Amino acid sequence: MNDLSKKTTGFLAEFRKFIARGNVMDLAVGVIIGGAFKGITDSLVSDILNPILGIFAGDNEALAALAIQLPGGGALMLGSFLNAILNFLIMAFVVFCIVKALNRFYKKEEATPPPPPQPSREEVLLTEIRDLLKERT
Repeated sequence: MNDLSKKTTGFLAEFRKFIARGNVMDLAVGVIIGGAFKGITDSLVSDILNPILGIFAGDNEALAALAIQLPGGGALMLGSFLNAILNFLIMAFVVFCIVKALNRFYKKEEATPPPPPQPSREEVLLTEIRDLLKERT
């Protein structure tokens, strides 16, 4: 086995060890669930919130189609930008609520302190000797 293949095998083994750690797997699951949740928030904003806001603007597509035409061509797509801001705020609020709930859960676990450790046999004997010496004086 030459030096390059040893380095490659070592690199792959290190990469496999890295991937198998719990934090990386948790992160992967979070990214997948976050991607799916993004679809839900996109639908919430475009299919529910925009029509409600459109009632006040006078058109159901008013927010999504809001754009400012620029001289020389092109447009500032303010409606798309506002949709992205609404999506972000919704996702940030949901993540905040999840983190707050998890923190509350972990605080309850931490609130119950473990019982104090039992003294070792040596400590018990030393305590008895100390007490006997105190009685003698």
